[in-house]
Amino acid sequence: MLTYTEGTRIIVRDGADILWIDPWGKDGVRVRMTGQPQMDENDWALTEPIENTSAEIRETEVDMTDPWYKGEEWSQYHYTGKVLELINGKIRARVSEEGWLSFYNQKGELLTQEYWRNRDRICRYAVPLKMPARALRPIPGTSDFELFARFESFAEEKIYGMGQYQVNTLNKKGMSLDLEHRNSQASVPFYVSSRGYGFLWNNPAVGTVHFAQNKTEWHARSTKKMDYYITAGDTPAEIEYNYSSVTGRTPMMPECGMGFWQCKLRYRTQEEVLEVAREHKRRGLPMDVIVIDFFHWSLQGNWEFDPEDFPNPEAMVKELRDMGIETVVSIWPTVDERSKNYGYMRQRGMLIRTDRGNSLYGSNWMGANVYYDATNPDTQRFVWEQAKKNYYDKGIRIFWLDEAEPEYGNYEFDNFRYYAGPGLQVTNIYPKEYARGFYDGLKAEGETEIISLVRCAWAGSQKFGALTWSGDIHSSFRAFREQIQAGLSMGMAGIPWWTCDIGGFIGGDPEDEDFRELIARWFAWGCFLPVFRLHGQRAPWIEKKVTIGAGGFQKLSSGMPNEVWSYGEEDYEIMKKYLFLREKLRPYIRKIMRKASETGEPVMRPLFFDFPEDSAAWDVDDAYMFGEALLVAPVTEAKVVSRKVYLPAGCKWKESATGKIFEGGQMVDAYAPLDIIPVFVREGADLEIY
Repeated sequence: MLTYTEGTRIIVRDGADILWIDPWGKDGVRVRMTGQPQMDENDWALTEPIENTSAEIRETEVDMTDPWYKGEEWSQYHYTGKVLELINGKIRARVSEEGWLSFYNQKGELLTQEYWRNRDRICRYAVPLKMPARALRPIPGTSDFELFARFESFAEEKIYGMGQYQVNTLNKKGMSLDLEHRNSQASVPFYVSSRGYGFLWNNPAVGTVHFAQNKTEWHARSTKKMDYYITAGDTPAEIEYNYSSVTGRTPMMPECGMGFWQCKLRYRTQEEVLEVAREHKRRGLPMDVIVIDFFHWSLQGNWEFDPEDFPNPEAMVKELRDMGIETVVSIWPTVDERSKNYGYMRQRGMLIRTDRGNSLYGSNWMGANVYYDATNPDTQRFVWEQAKKNYYDKGIRIFWLDEAEPEYGNYEFDNFRYYAGPGLQVTNIYPKEYARGFYDGLKAEGETEIISLVRCAWAGSQKFGALTWSGDIHSSFRAFREQIQAGLSMGMAGIPWWTCDIGGFIGGDPEDEDFRELIARWFAWGCFLPVFRLHGQRAPWIEKKVTIGAGGFQKLSSGMPNEVWSYGEEDYEIMKKYLFLREKLRPYIRKIMRKASETGEPVMRPLFFDFPEDSAAWDVDDAYMFGEALLVAPVTEAKVVSRKVYLPAGCKWKESATGKIFEGGQMVDAYAPLDIIPVFVREGADLEIY
C-alpha cells in the first residue's frame, strides 16, 4: 500500500488499483478509484465549476506496532505509519496507513467510514472474512469491472432521498433499492443522512444499494471506476446547498408553471383542446397550461402535428396564448421503422443499439419502434431541429418528455448500447441527457426560464429544467399515499420540481362515487405541489372505433372526460375552490421557487428540513413543508373527516381552516372534511389559506 499527496489530492495505490481523494466544492470531498492505468474522465453528475477552497492536508504519525508485543518485544518490533487527513471546510477525509477511509465533520464527529472485515486492516475487527470495503472485480475478457463499495451501518441513522420509489416509507434505512429506472421509478442516487452528511453515488451504472443493518453496500454490475461525493453540513439545507452547487441548480420556474395545468389522456384534435380552454374561460376558471398528449403525431419519430387533427397549430397556440394559456406537447423518444426519420437516424448511429436479438426492441405499441440515443450529442441536436421546426417555430415553448427511463419492452440492460457506453454502465443517465437536448435547444433560442415535464430523472437533471412526475401510477388511496414520499424523496435527492397525475393515471372512473372522493382529496393536495397538474387515463377506456388516417396509420380516439367539471357538482365546487386558492398563493409560490433556484432547497420537503433540531420531525412521512411557512397534511384515507398531524417544536402554528393556534412539539387532531386539506401556517408568516 502506497499513500502520498499531489497538491490537495491524496492518492492511495494498491497494486493496479488507484484511489483519488479530492476536495470538491464547499465542504465536499470526491473519491474515485480505478483498476485501469488512467482514471476515467467522466464527471457524470459533478458538472459544475468548482469554487476555490481552502483545503489542506495534514499528516499525523501513528503507532503501528501490533498490540500483542509487550516490553522488550515492543521496542524490537515498534514502528510507525502516517495518517493523512484532507480538510475542506466542514468535512475531513482521513486515510489510515493501510488505506482505510473515514469521514468526519468540523467538530471531529464521525459521519461515516468504510466497512473493512480483514485481519490486515489496523484498528478493525480481526475477523477472517477477507471482505474489502471497495472492490473492483475485473469482468473477464473486458476492460470493465464489477464494483462493490461498502460502508459501516449505524443503527440510529436515517436516510432520505434516493429518488422516486413506489414505497410507503420516507426513511430509506433498511431498504434495498435497485439503481435503475422504470416507469414510476426514478433512481437519483443522492441522500441526506441524519448524521449530518450528504452522499452522491456518482455512477449511472445499473446496480443496487442495500442500506442494511450490518452494512451499507453499493453495487454496480459493470463500470470503469468507483466515484462518489460526500459533503457535510450543520443542517439539511446546508447539505442541499453544497450538493446543488456541484451538480447544478434548477432555473427559475416560469410564471406559467406556478398555476394550473390541464391534461388528460388524451385530446385528439385541435378543436378539442381549444374547446376545453374556452370552457374554462367561460366559467371564469384559471388555467396556465394545457397539455397535448401522445399520438398527436401520425407515427412515433416524426415529431410533428398530424395535419388531419391539428390543421393549424400556429392559430391554436395563438388563441390559447391570447387566453393566457401556454401549450405543452408530448415528445416520445421512440422511432417507428416507418417514420420519416428512422432511416436517417439509423444510418448515423442515432439510435440505441442492441448487442443481440431483435433490433426493433421497443414496446411495439402502435408500431415496431426503437429509442433514440439521447446520450449522443448529434442525436440531441437532430431531434431538437425537428422539434424547433415543427413545434417551437409554431409557438410551443414547453415540452413533455415522456418515456424517459427509457421504458423498454423488457429491461435487459446488458443488451443495450449507447453512444456513452454499454447499457449496464450508462443507462441511468438517459433521462438527464434527454432533458439536456431540449434545454440546450431552448437556451440557444434565447429562452431563460426553461421547464420540461419529464417522466424520470437522474442526478443533475434539475439544471436542465426537469419537472419530474411519478409516472403511470394507480388511481387509489394507496398510490396517493405513496406519492407523498415519492415527491419528498425526489426533493431530498436534489430535484426541486416534482408532480404527479392528480387522481392517479389509471383505474379511475369519473362516475364512481369512491373515485370522486379520491380525486377531490388528491386535487386539494395538488394545490400544494410544486406543479398543479390534472392528468389521467379515466376508465372505462373504450376505443370507439378504429380510425385510419390519410397516411394509412391507426389513430387513437379521445379519452374519457378529465376536466374539473367531469366529477359531479360537489367535486366541481371543491376543485374550483383550489383553483382560485392556487392563484391566491402565487406570490408565495413565486418566492419559494426563486429560493429553490438560488439555493437548491426542495420546494416540498420533510418537516426535519426546516426543523432539524426536533427529533420527532425526522419520523414524519405523511406531512411536509411547502416552502418554509406552510405545513401540509394530505388526507390519504377514505371516509374520514379528521387526521392526526404533528406540529414541529420551536414555534406556534395556525390551523388555516379553523383559525386555532397550537404550540409546536405536539400531535393535534386536524379538521378535514372533504373540501379541506389540513394546512398549518407557521408563526410569523402572513398567509391566509381558507
